[in-house]
Amino acid sequence: MDIKEIKAVLDLCKKQDVAEFELETKDFKIKLKRGNEPSGSVNYQESVSAPAPIAAAATPVAAPVPADTGAEIKSPMIGTFYRAPSPESVNYIEVGQKVDPETVVCLIEAMKVMNEIKAEVSGVITEVLVENAKPVEFDQPMFRIQPL
Repeated sequence: MDIKEIKAVLDLCKKQDVAEFELETKDFKIKLKRGNEPSGSVNYQESVSAPAPIAAAATPVAAPVPADTGAEIKSPMIGTFYRAPSPESVNYIEVGQKVDPETVVCLIEAMKVMNEIKAEVSGVITEVLVENAKPVEFDQPMFRIQPL
């Protein structure tokens, strides 16, 4: 990760009011924390450490929850949640709509890159848990789905 990419992450964290951000790759780790400074200033701490195995990054975005509430489609990353490809477009999905594992359910913008998020399960969308154009955290539930 070069300095331009780190600056882009810092700018995104400031813009989205993210309090804590951590990124780990094979040979690099960065952790940013914003302090509670009353003056409104931002205090970021950066640390680099030895590589560690990353298991959670490759897991599907849907995780089972108790049967009475269905399953949840969770965010695979930190970013900004969008229900449609553009402000003028219709939403990717609506409550009551059937989806399959390849159905795109939303976009998440991270570091100025739009990432299509797929359902990864078959079912019917029962609830949208995130407001359009709002920030999401890693592993945050975005949709509730009743598996088929």
